[in-house]
Amino acid sequence: MPVRMCVGCQEMKNKKEMIRVIKTPEGTFMLDATGKKNGRGAYVCPSEECLQLARKNKGMERSFKQAIPAEVYESLEKEMEALETR
Repeated sequence: MPVRMCVGCQEMKNKKEMIRVIKTPEGTFMLDATGKKNGRGAYVCPSEECLQLARKNKGMERSFKQAIPAEVYESLEKEMEALETR
């Protein structure tokens, strides 16, 4: 089973347990719950705490090698909340 590192808590976990954040070829960022969409990916645990940690320690900036706008984090937080309520 493939494992990936969370950009928030830095723990190695099963790929299927994590949520992939992708940067599409068009340059937009989005959550990829299926793990199959095209684009450069970074993995985060399915919790808001890990997303906040990733924002604080700039884990996504390192993964994507660019600055991430605040609006991107806000939209990711909304998507994460929607996933948690399911």
